[in-house]
Amino acid sequence: MPYDRSMSKAIQPSGKLVISTQYFVYFGVMGIFLPYFNLYCYHLGFNGLQIGALSALRSMAMIVFPLLWGVLADRYQKRRAIYIGCNLMSAIIWAFYLLSGDFWFMLTVTIFYGIFFAPIISFLEAFSMEVLGPEKNSYGKVRAWGSISFIVIVVGIGKLIDLYSIRIILVLILAGSALMAAISVRVPEVRRHQGKSFREQAVAFLNRRVMVFLICGFLMLVSHGAYYGFFSIHLEKLGYGSTFIGGCWALGSIAEIGVMIASKRIFRRFSLVHVLFFSFVAAALRWLALYQVQSALLIIMTQVLHAFSYGTFHMASILYMDMLAPIENKTLGQAVNNAVSYGSGLMMGFLLSGYLYERMETAGIFLISSLIAAAGGVLIKGFALKDDTADQSPLRGERR
Repeated sequence: MPYDRSMSKAIQPSGKLVISTQYFVYFGVMGIFLPYFNLYCYHLGFNGLQIGALSALRSMAMIVFPLLWGVLADRYQKRRAIYIGCNLMSAIIWAFYLLSGDFWFMLTVTIFYGIFFAPIISFLEAFSMEVLGPEKNSYGKVRAWGSISFIVIVVGIGKLIDLYSIRIILVLILAGSALMAAISVRVPEVRRHQGKSFREQAVAFLNRRVMVFLICGFLMLVSHGAYYGFFSIHLEKLGYGSTFIGGCWALGSIAEIGVMIASKRIFRRFSLVHVLFFSFVAAALRWLALYQVQSALLIIMTQVLHAFSYGTFHMASILYMDMLAPIENKTLGQAVNNAVSYGSGLMMGFLLSGYLYERMETAGIFLISSLIAAAGGVLIKGFALKDDTADQSPLRGERR
């Protein structure tokens, strides 16, 4: 069935609402899972190796399964059906965590859960690009609901744990997953295109522009490994308490929301490559500052840079991959982007930061991160100068 512009226009308002709600629920679930699931495992008596094994499995799932499901979705044009199925199955499988706290049982559940949960975010990004259509430069306003939800949940969940127990997170994540699955059936399928074989899909991404972009995205998330893994530890070593540490994390997310809301103006004024390059510069400066500063005010100021080192980078990378991916491979494009950056990049960042942590002060880790981010900026800027077409954002023409 060919793409129907009138159909897109008719469903766009409700489609945007559904996508915004999906982001809100998804990152609400992540706001429970990321800070507290490993803590729950710790309360079960798991040792560091066991907790690390569960974390490693989740990271591997983020690399492998989005790619596999993305290939199937684009090959057989079943994106919506697979997305609904993955939401439903991940909710059902999560319920098994309630049955036992045995490590091997939880390891098995984690494997099967990862198969279905890992691809959800890349599919959601692909749906966003399709639903927004000619309004892709307003993507940030839709995605901002996820950041808002994350802040609200992170702040509020601690009180619920104090009232009940850490085990309450299992029930809350199950409820959120069930809600996500229920809403997923309302996600529209706007376009259908002739499916391609796996070889044809893979070849579409084996070109210089895509490869350089993916390498840059990988480097950016490697540089973030120190932040997500050791920022809180770094602040505690400097003598700051949990209230200050939590406030810094919240401030970063608030700053991120600000640029997401302003995304339409940002991408009308600047090309995607310029935004990406600026994001690398901001990241390099941010990590360099954390290497040097110790005062509370200056540390707080570095958190404002999260708006650019993460916020503008994330939006521009989603839009840039959407621009590069062939029209029939949009799902796989976002899956590849997530697998390389938020999957393998962040995993490598954690491993590198953990290795360096044993050999230097936490401040030194941020110096290495600054150099990695700077390398990514040099690469994408140098590539853009050599390839004039890479510097042209398809969104620039939307001023008219």
